[in-house]
Amino acid sequence: MKAVSDFPSLLEGFFTKRLMAQRRASSHTIGAYRDTFRLLLQFAEKRLGRPPSRLELKDLQPTFIASFLDDLEQSRANGTRSRNARLAAIRSFFQYAALEAPEHSALIQRVLAIPRKRCVRPLIDFLLRPEIEALLAAVDRSTWLGRRDYAFLRIATQTGLRLSEMTGLRREDVVLGVGAHVHCEGKGRKMRATPLTKNTANVLSKWIKEQASWDETSLLFPSSRGGRLSADAVQYLVAKYAVIAQRTCGSLTTKRITPHVLRHTAAMELLLAGVDRALIAIWLGHESVETTQIYLDANLELKEEILAKTRPLKGRARLFRPGDRLLAFLKNL
Repeated sequence: MKAVSDFPSLLEGFFTKRLMAQRRASSHTIGAYRDTFRLLLQFAEKRLGRPPSRLELKDLQPTFIASFLDDLEQSRANGTRSRNARLAAIRSFFQYAALEAPEHSALIQRVLAIPRKRCVRPLIDFLLRPEIEALLAAVDRSTWLGRRDYAFLRIATQTGLRLSEMTGLRREDVVLGVGAHVHCEGKGRKMRATPLTKNTANVLSKWIKEQASWDETSLLFPSSRGGRLSADAVQYLVAKYAVIAQRTCGSLTTKRITPHVLRHTAAMELLLAGVDRALIAIWLGHESVETTQIYLDANLELKEEILAKTRPLKGRARLFRPGDRLLAFLKNL
């Protein structure tokens, strides 16, 4: 019988006991962690010359883990964020190992001490009101797919639901009439209800009536085959309508529009309407109010209002007078 401290047993227990049974992690989290360890085991087999089933915990030294992370950036061209995400999965495993294999505590603590790599946090992209209207107008609503896509884009830009929350919605999650809203199970298994505007509720009402007349599945936005929309399918439909919308709205050509940009758009609409940052965090289902700071950083209009309230420095504007041409020539030699 294998000892519980053996690496294969620890890894199996990490997925079955810790992630699935104890934490009830989402399929997205389990898939991301699985991919991390598949890459790590492949790297270990190549570097150490042993199959994964024969690896021991002591083989995963901090220097080895650091080499694996460096290899991700060099050979797989992973960015800093992807590297840090892989490190987070490895850390989670070693935190589990600390309880199950305390005899390796010294090794475990050294691995847990590996720091995240700092990276530049770019300003978020979001759509302005004319850009939202151009994106929605790009949808051909004369077809079933068009009407589905229109309803999807409409609710995404108004509610700010995450991609997984949108694709997981069912018809019974939508409450119409007075106080129209939509229920969803968000990140961390948190349930929340998001209000719907009158126009969005009308669009959903028509879509639900059409879909219920022939579709036996309860998914609000099913694929053409009746199953749940994949992340790739949503990426494709957003990109498709963004290209069409660029013909009438030139500012969209400078933006990379993704499903998550629609979530940012909903947040910025609330911020520009004067909604407090704490309330926006509740609306979006953020764990911390600090997460909502990214919308303040990207809001140029708010910064212009701050600038308008400041007193300019005293001074007179003067016309630019270029220097002597011959002196400039000598200076540049």
